Amino acid sequence: MPEITMPRLSDTMEEGTLAAWLKQPGEQVHRGDLLAEIETDKATMELESFEEGVLERILVQEGETVPIGQPIAVIGSGDGAAPPPPAPVPPAPPTGTPVKASPMARAIARDQGIDLSTVTGSGPGGRVVKADVEAVAAPAAPAPAAPAPAPAKPAAADVEEVPLSGMRKTVARRLVESMQSAPHFYLTIQVDVDALLELRAELNRRLADEGTKLSVNDLLVKACAVTLRAHPDINVSWGGDKLLRHRRVHVGIAVAVEGGLIVPVVRDADQKSVSQISREAKALIERARAGKLRPDEFTGGTFTISNLGMFGIDQFTAVINPPEAAILAVGATTSEPVVHDGRLGTRQRMKLTMSIDHRAVDGATGAQFLAGLKAVLEEPLRILA
Repeated sequence: MPEITMPRLSDTMEEGTLAAWLKQPGEQVHRGDLLAEIETDKATMELESFEEGVLERILVQEGETVPIGQPIAVIGSGDGAAPPPPAPVPPAPPTGTPVKASPMARAIARDQGIDLSTVTGSGPGGRVVKADVEAVAAPAAPAPAAPAPAPAKPAAADVEEVPLSGMRKTVARRLVESMQSAPHFYLTIQVDVDALLELRAELNRRLADEGTKLSVNDLLVKACAVTLRAHPDINVSWGGDKLLRHRRVHVGIAVAVEGGLIVPVVRDADQKSVSQISREAKALIERARAGKLRPDEFTGGTFTISNLGMFGIDQFTAVINPPEAAILAVGATTSEPVVHDGRLGTRQRMKLTMSIDHRAVDGATGAQFLAGLKAVLEEPLRILA
């Protein structure tokens, strides 16, 4: 009888948490049926069955975390004669009704030894969130007692230990690997974006009836994609003993989510209109923040944009998202005094800083790309061509 094992649902996944079983022992299972929800380091994903039969036995209970490849269930003919698991698994206490809880709440509950079924959830639909578990974990006020002698060293009462989510652990590991393995160098350029902002305003007026509202980031994605098509030596990855030049342009957008960072990817961005990019990017970002991205939606990028301009950050450097060779850090748009056409005035300016893997790209190549990107952004009708 076939065993269902913990699958690898992302390229960085090493273990998974069984969030919820969608089938129960004794239920008929068909190919394509959804068996369970699995929490990974990136998102919560649905596990699809590739087998036909009856769910004979559940080997991993909800809330348990197991490594990739470990059996989690057995599908059989329904006669109850399921084979014993390959390794003894201690029985888990009965769960009753599945508890809805966020990954962070589950992690804190495991560390504190708290039974989630005893916690009242304040999230949507009664979902248990981080604050609910922390409220249960907080120690009760001690009863009055005789004054104790002063400790030799001050207690660190102002320090709170926060368990790392699976996503945060993965982000930390990958960024350390990136900084240690890829020799970063940085190039910064300043761009006049008056024409770009005027184009955005005009396009938004024309698209108002469709309900589409373009952001500056949407235009940046398209501009980078067009420039990458013209400068294919940037659209590459380091392959150890070879350089991988990508024939398609897939632009990733760095998105901050609860517990970490994820990069959904707009595929073939150079072939899409700005309005298509806008609709796709908004949908990807919404699913990213809900933890519902599919693996194919956050893997395979060839270049990444990280924009902190909306937070008022003028300029910053970003860490390369491996195995890509470059990432663009976008700062805020600011009004600055400049001499334009022989006259002193103010113009809207933006600083762009590109972090580059020196193993894959040389300084002159990176400078040529940024010069090309600047030209496209300052003559933005070329984005629409």
